[in-house]
Amino acid sequence: MALYGLAVTLVVLLRHRWTSAAFVAALVLMSVAGPGYVLLLWISWQAGRSIVSRIQVVAVVGAIVGAAAGQVVMLTARPQSISLLLFVFLVFVVLPVIAGRYVAQHQRLLESLAENNRQLKQSQQILAEQERLRERLRIARDMHDSLGHRLSLVSVQAAALEVADLPPQQRAAIVQLAGSARSAMDELYELIGALRTDGVATTSPSRGTAAIPSLVAQVRASGLAVSLHQRGEARPMLAGGEESAYRVVEEGLTNATKHAPGQPVSVEVAWEPDALLVTVANPSPPGGPGEATAGHGLLGLGERVALAGGFLDHRLQDNRFRLVAMLPVASRPAGEEPRAGRGRLVTVGVVVALLMFGLLQVGLVVGVSS
Repeated sequence: MALYGLAVTLVVLLRHRWTSAAFVAALVLMSVAGPGYVLLLWISWQAGRSIVSRIQVVAVVGAIVGAAAGQVVMLTARPQSISLLLFVFLVFVVLPVIAGRYVAQHQRLLESLAENNRQLKQSQQILAEQERLRERLRIARDMHDSLGHRLSLVSVQAAALEVADLPPQQRAAIVQLAGSARSAMDELYELIGALRTDGVATTSPSRGTAAIPSLVAQVRASGLAVSLHQRGEARPMLAGGEESAYRVVEEGLTNATKHAPGQPVSVEVAWEPDALLVTVANPSPPGGPGEATAGHGLLGLGERVALAGGFLDHRLQDNRFRLVAMLPVASRPAGEEPRAGRGRLVTVGVVVALLMFGLLQVGLVVGVSS
């Protein structure tokens, strides 16, 4: 019995390196010590799953035929046992091999289909990316040839007026106009560069939350009554959040200048524990409603805020138009792992292990006492 158990163990260990050799060894063991049904089922299934070539098919079939022929020869003196032997070979050897091979082929077919689908999706993504790059280049060329040319003319004309002999009030307006034209040129060429290199335009310090007071001061210098209220401590934001907050204030002031001229505008920048709230509000003008139609500016602004993980809302309420954006702030530095969560998992694992060990000891005690 001990030798049989050792032989079974060797067959199991041999299967991890040479399944075909383990299969042959199990058939030999069956011929010597009699059929071990569980071992035959398991090793026959594994042999069927390991077949990947015709040579292995021939080897497995040959081993089955050889073992069956050898057993038949040994039972020639007892012909009544041959039918039982063939039944054992059919049920515990042949059928598991066929089933294992079928399952392995089905699994390989599914893996092949999955790989083909992955390659097809990758090819489609490459084609879509190429089309997107061509469209980006076309947009960059059009922006450079049209907007770039016109902004260059505006910048040159404004620079010429800067050195002209003008009254102080007009000179201040021209200086502001020239500065705005140069800033627009810089932003345009940054955007064109990002489009041509398939990159993302980096957020300039002049277009972040720290630049909002400067933006408000510029608009106030143009004659619009703007008040700025800031509260809370500034915190790091997620990617795109800094510029999104700046653009919300910029778009709100632009809309107030166009749709509610002469009306006071209030800008509020509030740092909450988990978000930044930016609000731009102005009263409705006496001659009509102060809410602008949701054109491309507000639609594009909503898309920008959504990409930064935030939310944008604009509405006319109590005769005031309010543009509100909520942008998330970084909860922890990038790359820092939640150590508390990992420690909690370790604690739970240790408790579960101790409970299982205790239950095992109780089961052993109960089994011994009974």
